[in-house]
Amino acid sequence: MEFDLPKTIAAFVAVVAIGVGGLFLVPELTPMTPMGTETILMMVLPSMAVFGAITLAIGVKHGEYRATH
Repeated sequence: MEFDLPKTIAAFVAVVAIGVGGLFLVPELTPMTPMGTETILMMVLPSMAVFGAITLAIGVKHGEYRATH
């Protein structure tokens, strides 16, 4: 399967959504102190998106390098 821009963005959004969605399920699954919704949406979601974007950019550049060398 070849990744173009729409497929890459869809996969990126799906991974971030699964990660954030999992955090909303944690209080029901474990007896730990639940993380507030504000914390998840204002701290975790942006940090996941920024880290994912940086990692994606590095991965794309590495793939370009590997394809040409």
